[in-house]
Amino acid sequence: MKTLLNPLNSSNPCLLKTHFLKVPIFNPFFKFKPLPHNTHHARIAQVPSFAINSKLKSSQDINNKGKKSVSQKIVLSETSSPPLADGKVDINGGSGSENVPVSSKKKGGVSGLAKKLSKKVLQILSNLNLAIGEMFTIAALMALGTVIEQGENPDFYFKNYPEDHPVLGFFTWRWVLTLGFDHMYTSPVFFGMLALLGASLMACTYTTQIPLVKVSRRWAFLHSAEAIRKQEFSDTLPRASIQDVGTLLMGAGYEVFLKGPCLYAFQGLAGRLAPIGVHIALILIMAGGTLSAAGSFKGSVTVPQGLNFVVGDVLGPTGFLSTPTEAFNTEIHVNRFSMDYFESGEVSQFHTDLSLLDMNGKEVMRKTISVNDPLRYGGITIYQTDWSISALQILKDNEGPYNLAMAPLQINGDKKLFGTFLPVGDINSPDVKGISMLARDLQSIVLYDKEGKFAGVRRPNSKLPINIDGSEIVILDAIGSSGLDLKTDPGVPTVYAGFGALMLTTCISYLSHSQIWAIQDGTSVIIGGKTNRAKMEFPEEMNRLLDKVPEIVESSSSQQVDTITSG
Repeated sequence: MKTLLNPLNSSNPCLLKTHFLKVPIFNPFFKFKPLPHNTHHARIAQVPSFAINSKLKSSQDINNKGKKSVSQKIVLSETSSPPLADGKVDINGGSGSENVPVSSKKKGGVSGLAKKLSKKVLQILSNLNLAIGEMFTIAALMALGTVIEQGENPDFYFKNYPEDHPVLGFFTWRWVLTLGFDHMYTSPVFFGMLALLGASLMACTYTTQIPLVKVSRRWAFLHSAEAIRKQEFSDTLPRASIQDVGTLLMGAGYEVFLKGPCLYAFQGLAGRLAPIGVHIALILIMAGGTLSAAGSFKGSVTVPQGLNFVVGDVLGPTGFLSTPTEAFNTEIHVNRFSMDYFESGEVSQFHTDLSLLDMNGKEVMRKTISVNDPLRYGGITIYQTDWSISALQILKDNEGPYNLAMAPLQINGDKKLFGTFLPVGDINSPDVKGISMLARDLQSIVLYDKEGKFAGVRRPNSKLPINIDGSEIVILDAIGSSGLDLKTDPGVPTVYAGFGALMLTTCISYLSHSQIWAIQDGTSVIIGGKTNRAKMEFPEEMNRLLDKVPEIVESSSSQQVDTITSG
């Protein structure tokens, strides 16, 4: 006669001893409350401690029958365990509001109305459809801001959006100027939509995400085999031990908790917490963008080589949060402006050597900037954005030098052309004539006589004279001007931090949060689980793990009895 070892009786209730197979990574997230001694709902029977010895046969033991089976011990005792309810049991053991005084249940007056109103407002703000609508509205406003010219004078909008020919039949300059669409990204409408979206994200975090975290912090044991079978994945392991199931899950990276015949395991809790990080990252991006739009300074200046300017004289505030700093008193000197050229003669790059001077005239910083290589100092960024030719330095008949101012000339296309004029003869005559000089860059100067005929080309610093209309001209130098853009942007660190957090938390949110429950039912283990992602891979992973669960075999005493009976 063969006797099958039954380690746990199916009629036994969930025993109270909790075995920690592994210290959980998120252990600080879990909170426990002491189990009350006098409970109104159930009586917990005292279960004496006992030990069960059994031999477990693994797949390796089956292949190698000559080797001894590994003996394991399951120890159960009568220690109280943490409760599973979410704090709904009071200190006297009653449920929820059973022992709450009547006066505490009444919600009246101003405080009750305020609570109801705030709850209703949170419910409205956390609506998903509202949040999606807010994001589409912000995107539409941003698209409109790229279509409507920004920062122009009112006359520009009067001309381009007239009332007698409205765009789309209704859109005129009144819409642009009244709603602030001429400065879209600092307009009250745009700021209002950003604030509303931020409020929706915070409301969603408070009403949806934080409660999910609280649920995730609990060890949600299931005490019913029927409840476990209702999970997305379920299976029954005959002749198995729940201890072995827990050991295998622990080896697969799960955080495993045992309480009597009940098991709970989870993996990927960070994937459940990541949506909160996504919301915080979006709020950081919007806060940084708002600070950039309402708290920045911007300005542009074209400075000839050799001249100075003060930062504070160039920068202007962009919003009501703009606050100047000590760095605004810095004086900037343009030491030299130079240009690089392609083999075709086109301009490829231009550079400006800058010196930054404090209020005492002491140089605090020096750097040569170029396009895409700005200078940063005291929260101020100086960009190289443009260039021009400010003057020509010449000798006339060995006299001088004379500085002739160069003026930009209008030509078709995006090519630049600068010109100047040297009078010849009586400068007080009503019909003054002279020598014209044109330049498209700092490489060469084209000269024309007083009749407008081509006279020749000279390079600056070549010291090669040219005779025109009886005058000897020498081009000493072409003095360039550097076009600089200056700005302060206090929101950049916040925006960068927000985008970094958004990329990180978005990747983490793709991690699957998997939960597994199991219960020992006689010699069988009923196991079930679910996951929020990877729905197709989860059953395959579970089947691979369960295939490794060792099978319970007869104990040594039973084998002896069977041997005697057979004899």
